[in-house]
Amino acid sequence: MEKEIYLFRLTHIENIPHILKNGITHVDSENRNKDYISIGDSSLINTRTEIILGNGKKISEYTPFYFGTRMPMLYVIQNGHNGVKQVSKENIVYSVSSIQKIISVNLDYVFFDGHARNSFSQCYSSEDVGEINEILDWNAINSRYWKNENDTDLKRRKAAEFLVHGDISYSAIINFLVSGQNSMKKLIDFGVSENMIKTSGEWFF
Repeated sequence: MEKEIYLFRLTHIENIPHILKNGITHVDSENRNKDYISIGDSSLINTRTEIILGNGKKISEYTPFYFGTRMPMLYVIQNGHNGVKQVSKENIVYSVSSIQKIISVNLDYVFFDGHARNSFSQCYSSEDVGEINEILDWNAINSRYWKNENDTDLKRRKAAEFLVHGDISYSAIINFLVSGQNSMKKLIDFGVSENMIKTSGEWFF
C-alpha cells in the first residue's frame, strides 16, 4: 500500500463526546457507551452475531468501516427506509481512520470485498492487505449510485467493509466529516479540535 487508504464509520453526532473520551468502543467493551445512539438497520446488525469467520470469531465482534462515503446504508438512514429510523444529515458524522492507522495501533482486522453479510463477499485477513487495491473494486466503492441493470452486483461491491477487532483509540481517528457548519459547531462545542473537522454536503445525500 503506497497510498494511505481511508476508512469511514457512520455514527450519530451525540456519540461523539464518548468517542472523544474513549475512542470508538465495541459493544462488549468495558468502556462501551451505555448511552450509545444506534443508527442503521438493527435487523442487519443483529444477523452479524450469526456469521462466524474462518478465525472462529463472529462478525459482531468487530467494528465495521466502509472504504468510501455515500453508501447505500447512509441513504436508508437519511430517508428512513425499510423500517430504519430516519436521521438527518446534520446528526450524522463520519469518523475517519485509515488502514495504516489501524496497523500502527496493533489492532486485528479483516476485510471483505463487498458487504460483509452478503454470501457472495469474500473475507480476507491481514496477510492479504498488500493486495487490497487489487481485491477491492474501487470504481464501485467510489460510484455515486449503485442501481445498474447491467451490474446487479454493484451495490454489494460498493459496500465493501473493513472490520476492526477491539476498541479503537482516539489517536487512530484522523478526522471527522460532517455536512455543514451547524454540525461543525456542535463538534467544536463537544471539544473536537476545529482542524480535525471537515465539512461538505458531497459526503451525504
